[in-house]
Amino acid sequence: MPHVTGPVLAPTVAAAIRTGAPVVALESTLLAHGLPAPRNREVADELESAVRDRGAVPATVAVLDGVPRVGLTPAELDRVCGGGLVKLSVRDLGAAVGLRRDGATTVAATAALAAAAGIALFATGGLGGVHRGARATWDVSADLGALARTPVLTVCSGVKSILDVAATLELLETLSVPVLGYGTDAFPGFYRRDSGAGVPWRVDDPADVAAVWRAHRDLGGGAGMVLAQPVPAADELDAALHDRLLAEGLGLVAAHGIGGKDVTPALLAHFHDASGGASLAANLALVRANAELAARVAVALAG
Repeated sequence: MPHVTGPVLAPTVAAAIRTGAPVVALESTLLAHGLPAPRNREVADELESAVRDRGAVPATVAVLDGVPRVGLTPAELDRVCGGGLVKLSVRDLGAAVGLRRDGATTVAATAALAAAAGIALFATGGLGGVHRGARATWDVSADLGALARTPVLTVCSGVKSILDVAATLELLETLSVPVLGYGTDAFPGFYRRDSGAGVPWRVDDPADVAAVWRAHRDLGGGAGMVLAQPVPAADELDAALHDRLLAEGLGLVAAHGIGGKDVTPALLAHFHDASGGASLAANLALVRANAELAARVAVALAG
């Protein structure tokens, strides 16, 4: 296999970067591991359309046949959504490339490949973070370390409420990763608009986000930045339902001895199975809204 010098860019993405047009990176783990077929393929098109409709070029990221790709063709999106891809964080990229595997990229891996391609904006659903009980398990998502060293502005809906939100925000502060709340003074909790924690800074306009990002970059801030937007109010998961599902899920995890990287998928699966589709609807609404916002910020940055 030839020496890998960087990700392969789709022609539309390469042209946009060359001309300074706005581009938004999108992850592939949601498609390959977070949604059932054929809904995942529909969502892939919906997210890319949401970016295009607001004036930016979408760049879904994945590793196919051992080649990191930024921007996928319809046939490549079919492969991502067809099953069989491994889940890739940053540490897994070398193995997937060297062994010529197919893989879906997490927040950390997507941000790394986007930055390597020269893309500053990345939209996702929720960040990984510090897990409950991490004092004993040391279970902390690689997303946080990746944000600390990767100059990408990540638009998300906070961190999943199944995590230790306060500890996650504390670690982001330690890592010097700025956190902005978009149209909110409260740090979002993924399914819920308010996690109970505040945000250090609030912004209410894409132009302000662009100004903050430029200043952060120009003043030597090598870290990425978090722009946290709450789930749309109409799609927020009911508080009582959320709290019941979380308590049940934590109980199931403990009863079955589930640990490590299997905890989050198990808890999210319980939310999806036991909420009558409400948690899935919230998930899709927030990731679509984040793609739209990222495109608007990308347009402001390009301008």
